[in-house]
Amino acid sequence: MLFWIIAVVIALAVLGLLTRALLMGRSGEEPPAAYDLRVYRDQLKEVDRDLARGVIAAADAERVRTEVSRRILAADAQLQSGGDSGGQPRAGATALMALMALVVLGGGLGLYWVLGAPGYGDLPLQARIAASKELHASRASQAEFEAKLPAPAPLNPENEYTALVLKLRDKVAGRPDDLQGNRLLARTEANLGNDRAAYAAQREVLRLLDEKATAQDHIFYAELMISATQGYVSPEAEAALTAAMKLAPRHPVARYYWGLMLIQNDRPDLAFQIWEELLYEGPAEAPWLIPIRARIEELAWLAGVDFRMPAAAETPAGPTPEDLEAAGQMSAEEQQEMIRGMVASLAERLDDEGGSAEEWARLIGAYGTMGDSAEAASAWDRAQRVFDGDGAALAVLRAAAAQAGLVQ
Repeated sequence: MLFWIIAVVIALAVLGLLTRALLMGRSGEEPPAAYDLRVYRDQLKEVDRDLARGVIAAADAERVRTEVSRRILAADAQLQSGGDSGGQPRAGATALMALMALVVLGGGLGLYWVLGAPGYGDLPLQARIAASKELHASRASQAEFEAKLPAPAPLNPENEYTALVLKLRDKVAGRPDDLQGNRLLARTEANLGNDRAAYAAQREVLRLLDEKATAQDHIFYAELMISATQGYVSPEAEAALTAAMKLAPRHPVARYYWGLMLIQNDRPDLAFQIWEELLYEGPAEAPWLIPIRARIEELAWLAGVDFRMPAAAETPAGPTPEDLEAAGQMSAEEQQEMIRGMVASLAERLDDEGGSAEEWARLIGAYGTMGDSAEAASAWDRAQRVFDGDGAALAVLRAAAAQAGLVQ
């Protein structure tokens, strides 16, 4: 209601000022016709001076006097009939005033009806932030959210691997303090798509490691929980991300999921800041950039930011527009499958055609963020053989390996 009161008062004030100017004219100031009379009289005097100096002929002087005299008579008639307003027609001013009132009031209301939100209550910034905090504090836990989803059917490997996986499960169940067994079980269940069993095993890994757990250990745990809830970042997953960012504040995967959590809790402004940084940081083939590119323009609109996806020359080459459109319509599982396919394609190209140290570093980092330590270690070993003796390239590769948790 306060908005409407302020809007109407401002509109009426503007209309009042315009009406006063139209109806009263320039009262208290010299009328325009009086100024014109002075000018024309000065022109007559100037004609006489020019004639006396011989600048113009007598016939020309007479013709100019006649034209100026005609203008003097017209200006004097306007001055006599117009008074202080200078002869401005009051009927025309009234009509113009009515038209302006229609445009200002009617046009404003019409635009608000089309572009605004009639009947929607005031929602100031502080109220939105408070509502976001309440949403964040009261959101469903991991278990509560999983309970809303259909129970997943346990997946088992085919053929000769079945016995090995079943044996691993039995072994870990009998030896809950076996760190390597729980690690292997978490990876195995994750590869099979048994996310709930995988994060349960990874939780035991974190328990056994305690303060020795790396950022990647916490991120892997968070990813498994997020995958189990089909993209929802629960309070438990948020806690894992918090632990990871205490150890590696700039870790891109943790920051990506942190932005996702902010979106889900109605803070697109903060999420956009994080995702925009990740977009420009690259690298181009980083798997987390696929969903970012697919959603960041919409996120910017929600955040009230004028943003357009940078041209290809401004950012490293990445997925095609068709890839981005497809990624925006995929579920979390489908996006993960697409990411794995892109990483596999990169690995195949590097093995077949070779590539730069930066590209090998991307491959190592991609495997690390996917939680595939074995493939990351294999790529790290192959890259070291390719760039043996190149100190600068090895430094780039070592940094990627360190981020993937392969070296200290």
